[in-house]
Order: sequence, then C-alpha cells, then structure tokens
Amino acid sequence: MSIGVVIPAAGQGKRMNSKVNKQYMDLLGRPVLAHTLSIFIKNNYIDQVIVVVSPDEVDYCRENIIKKFFKEDVEVVAGGKTRRESVFAGLQAFSPAIDYVIIHDGARPLITQFLLKRVIEALNSYDALVVGTRLKDTVKVVDSRDYVLETPQRSTLITVQTPQAFLYKDILEAYKKVPEDYPATDDASLMEFMGKPVKMIEGSYENIKITVPLDIITAENILKQRGK
Repeated sequence: MSIGVVIPAAGQGKRMNSKVNKQYMDLLGRPVLAHTLSIFIKNNYIDQVIVVVSPDEVDYCRENIIKKFFKEDVEVVAGGKTRRESVFAGLQAFSPAIDYVIIHDGARPLITQFLLKRVIEALNSYDALVVGTRLKDTVKVVDSRDYVLETPQRSTLITVQTPQAFLYKDILEAYKKVPEDYPATDDASLMEFMGKPVKMIEGSYENIKITVPLDIITAENILKQRGK
C-alpha cells in the first residue's frame, strides 16, 4: 500500500490579525507548517508528501520551510483561490504509484504519530475515512432570526478534523466530477456526494486548527506538556 499526503497550506488566515500567513507563524521556535510536516515526513509508511501553498509563496516555502527544517525532498505545489482548487492541484501532482491519499490541514500542527498510525491502519479496512471528535456542548438549530428550531441529539454529531484519507482514484474522481458550486466544506463531503461510504475515526481534542490568535497560545501549551 503506497500512501501520499497532501498538505493544503495556502490559507491566509485573516482571523489571525497578522501580516504573516498563519502556516508561517512561529510556534515554539518553528513555523506552524514545519510542525505539521514533521509528523508525516518522519512516518515510514508515507511515500510522498506534497505541500500546496499560494503561488507567490512557493519559493518562500521551499527555502524557509523545506530546505531549512528537512533533509527529505518534499514537493511544493502552487494552489488556487480556494481550498478545493489547492487540494485538487496537490492530488494531480502525485505519482501514479500512490494507492491512498491522506489530506491534512497545514494549520493543524498538533497531529501525533499515534493518531496518524490509527488512520493508516484504518485504510486496510476502509476506502474513505475522516477524523473527528464528539461534541462536548449541546447544539441548537436556529432560523434566520436566531430562534431555536430544534436540538439535535448530541450523540449523533461529530466535529470533523483532518487528517482525512481516501482511495486515491476515488478522491481524484470526486474532485473532477462534483460540481464546482457544490457547498463542500471538507474533502469527505465530495465522497458523500459521490455516494461513497465514509468511516469516522475518533480523533483528538488537541488536534486543533490554528485559526485565531488564542490558538497559538493553546498550541504552545500543548506542545510544552508533550515536552517539545
């Protein structure tokens, strides 16, 4: 089983209120993206890693992330205007020998080898899977005026994260065939549109995405607790 990884890292992170894109922000002496990449590069079951960044950041990423922090050859690909365009660009750059693809947000630097191992092992049984966590809070469905319409059963609701993993030929086909205007908020949504079953794998509450300034502080505390 040959496994490739796409790391979409073209987001600007406007909610960070920073001139530096969030994937390049410092996190305990290393850029966020370097923390993310290190998990996949160190894993012996990963055969190819592709990072997708904004077209004007390709050279910067190669010089300041790949060459500076890693000896391994990691391909850097120019992304598009949307996450979907960027992931698609990454998928098209894979070797034909790749069987399965793992897609993981560049701004999720707290993924662990333990979680990645569980995802890889699950690929022996499932062709499409997502990582997620159970909700801690009650959720309400509201109307356009913010009046409560219903309260879904919390036990059936999952907060979805990455990594998400798929049979390569299936996810590539989905990216080609699902209409551009389909409101997919993650990669698994495209598989759902194609009628493919998607398995949920229990994730980690520590596997946060860097989105707002507080997330950097939270990530620093988690890494310190891990002894990083």
